[in-house]
Amino acid sequence: MHRHFFRFIVLSFLLVGCVVTPKQVSQSKIEKLSVLLYALDRTVPHQESTRLSRDIFQKTSTLTKEFELTSPPLWHNFLVNVGLRKKGLCFHWSDSLYLYLKQREYRHYDFHLVGANVGEYFSEHNALVIVSKGAKIEDGVIIDPWRDSGELYFSKVKEDKKYTWSHRTDRGCK
Repeated sequence: MHRHFFRFIVLSFLLVGCVVTPKQVSQSKIEKLSVLLYALDRTVPHQESTRLSRDIFQKTSTLTKEFELTSPPLWHNFLVNVGLRKKGLCFHWSDSLYLYLKQREYRHYDFHLVGANVGEYFSEHNALVIVSKGAKIEDGVIIDPWRDSGELYFSKVKEDKKYTWSHRTDRGCK
């Protein structure tokens, strides 16, 4: 009897994984991203970079719940690929953020879909880059909520040592 119960518990854990609960985002993290966004172009009003930062963290939290996120990210990918989760692959995150932010009409920022190792099944990764209007992707900020299972990763594109990013114009991003 105990063996069957133990097997049930282990099997349940393996099928579901560790469910991620969105954490309350600290004001300091919102401010850190806001400062990074503002540094892209110091003529941008502070209010716009702060609003953009808040929107990114809020949407990441919403998507964490919507995707029923599990950790680690590769485990979640497995659950999506076998049909136990509907969404949550890296391109779901980047596409959702891209569409959301585009509709918010930020006057001083452009949003771009980017990829690393494009076409390589096990190592392809997608994310979002934010640049000041008209700037190059290399000068932007990478936004990647998939990498750390819903914990928002952000940095200057040039400082991201894990990936080499390229523009995904093939994904409908201009």
